Amino acid sequence: MSAVHEAEPVGGPIVTRGFRAVSLVLAIGVVFMIYRFMAGLGASTGLSDGYPWGIWIAFDVVTGTALACGGYAVAILVYILNKGQYHPLVRPAILTSALGYSLAGLAITIDVGRGWLLYRVPLYANHWNLNSALLEVALCVMSYIAVLWIELSPAFMEHFKKGPDGFLKSASNTLYPIVQNLLPWFIALGLLLPTMHQSSLGTVMLLTGAKLHPLWSTPLLPLLFLISCVGMGYAIVVFESTLASALLKRPKETEMLAGLGGVVGPVLYGYTAIRLVDLAVRGQLGAIFTSGKYSAFFLVEMALFLAPAVLLRDAKKRRDPGHLFRMAMVMILAGGLYRIDSYIVAFRPGDQYSYFPTVPEFMITFGLLALEIMLYVVIIKTFPILGGSGSKAPSAVAER
Repeated sequence: MSAVHEAEPVGGPIVTRGFRAVSLVLAIGVVFMIYRFMAGLGASTGLSDGYPWGIWIAFDVVTGTALACGGYAVAILVYILNKGQYHPLVRPAILTSALGYSLAGLAITIDVGRGWLLYRVPLYANHWNLNSALLEVALCVMSYIAVLWIELSPAFMEHFKKGPDGFLKSASNTLYPIVQNLLPWFIALGLLLPTMHQSSLGTVMLLTGAKLHPLWSTPLLPLLFLISCVGMGYAIVVFESTLASALLKRPKETEMLAGLGGVVGPVLYGYTAIRLVDLAVRGQLGAIFTSGKYSAFFLVEMALFLAPAVLLRDAKKRRDPGHLFRMAMVMILAGGLYRIDSYIVAFRPGDQYSYFPTVPEFMITFGLLALEIMLYVVIIKTFPILGGSGSKAPSAVAER
């Protein structure tokens, strides 16, 4: 058994100088969102018949949801591998996941032609195309967003239970035990749904056939997308925890994060081994060095995936917060580059087409990131998400 402090609100002022700066970025993003809906996709983006998706899908959705897999990755450790010592990381990871997936959903409404009709996807079951990979992704992502906020709801109810009498306190007192009893079922769904849709994001690119470069086009795309998202999930937990400790003067979670660093190695080695063996089986190993710019992107990807696995082998270095933070950023970059390469760089619709994001695309993406940061700050300062500072009595969490 080891003592850890119960989750508590960070407290302090919400509207700081940094918060105002980020809110300005959001305001600019909102202006461009309005412009996008007024002018249409053709005038506001670099999209075309050849490139029907750009950074709003490749980064905001495909990469964004992978970065939001911290809750999924930590849940695998805590609830499947029974590593109870990582339990304090669950709530912060779920919050990151809930915000990331919710804003990915918002990005989709901006990206599609008529986003206000998305409600029809879950409701018009008689029109479903059961052979569609995108249908499975849409249904899973919508369901997972709901599951994540339900998993996080005890934190909100714990706050309202301590507040003044009224509807929120009464509802929280009533619903809290019910949600707690149902949480195992939602946790199970929270493990199933990302497994389905993260792999299906790879399946989507299988549909492009010969348009995807052979270094990325493989029947194992669903497996590679799934494995890489787990590595990105662990990386974002380390990234978020380290920043929270440094910027908010929170206790460092060095031992837990060092443990995550040890878990990452096998995941990254497994990913690179599968990818290289797949290229060998398909007779594409030579393409690694003969594909021009595609070879360069591939080699950078592989280097970024292998570097953290090698540099985190030393247990002493894993306990160095700065080293661990740098390796987390490398893992995030590796997974993000793999997804952007798969969806944009290695996608070849024809020489007559080209794509580069426009200013509105960039600014809307920055605006969504700013909104996520602002919501994260508001929630952790108001509700019990992060581990306590030590001012409260600790509670025990079982270790295995």
